[in-house]
Amino acid sequence: MLCGMARIAIIGGGSIGEALLAGLLRAGRQVKDLVVAEKNSTRAQYLADKYSVRVTSVRDAVDTATYVVVAVKPADVQNLIGDIADTAAQAESDSAEQVFVSVAAGVTTAFYENKLPAGAPVVRVMPNAPMLVGGAVSALAPGRFATAEHLKEVSALFDAVGGVLTVDESQLDAVTAVSGSGPAYFFLMVEALVDAAVAAGLPRSVATDLVTQTMAGSAAMLLEQLDQTESNGSAQMGSMIDTSAAQLRATVTSPGGTTAAGLRELERGGLRSAVASAVEAAKRRSEQLGITSE
Repeated sequence: MLCGMARIAIIGGGSIGEALLAGLLRAGRQVKDLVVAEKNSTRAQYLADKYSVRVTSVRDAVDTATYVVVAVKPADVQNLIGDIADTAAQAESDSAEQVFVSVAAGVTTAFYENKLPAGAPVVRVMPNAPMLVGGAVSALAPGRFATAEHLKEVSALFDAVGGVLTVDESQLDAVTAVSGSGPAYFFLMVEALVDAAVAAGLPRSVATDLVTQTMAGSAAMLLEQLDQTESNGSAQMGSMIDTSAAQLRATVTSPGGTTAAGLRELERGGLRSAVASAVEAAKRRSEQLGITSE
């Protein structure tokens, strides 16, 4: 568990930084243990007023922090890393070990490790948009000097905004293509289904309610089944109900029925191929945008 006296500095007060801040406060973190660095004065005042948190400069925020969360756009990391590294070097001799956490997409742990004091533990995190409502899934990847204990501590931070899992850093571009971009794929599917419902004769308001609740309920079904599978344990594997999405799809598809007819058209239209191509394209773009130098 995180030490009660640990200070958390969030560098960047944009949507991701604010979502993490709000989640930590909801989870019981004391506002006195949090500090935000935000250069935009209007945004800084908004955060200070809404959350009663201290908003200050990058150097001041890093100086006394145990955890430094870099939550800025990738292009801004290059401009901030000098201040972060200089302050970390000065604080190194008279403070507890600092752990650096990056949620900047595409910026590798090696980049930070080459800029920060030697041996600095770095953990790279890829959350996704639902962190804004506490429903994220965050993938953690440790750098060379991050220990199992560091991972446990950073996991505790991101538990405040949703689920957490650990992957190799080499897998983060794929994670970005699936969970990072995934909400946009989902919203496009919702948009398409609503439009189709309107074309079939439903009022748009009714169509929107039907599609939204159907998506939410279907996700809840899958999550509940997965939870049940996990709680049953592998010893009962032979008697378990198959809880995969494919099996759930089969349970709601009657032979020769309306759902089967609709699914046949989705398959004919190349849904699986389009999804695979989308993920591969997003993965390639994530690789192209990566900041790995020096």
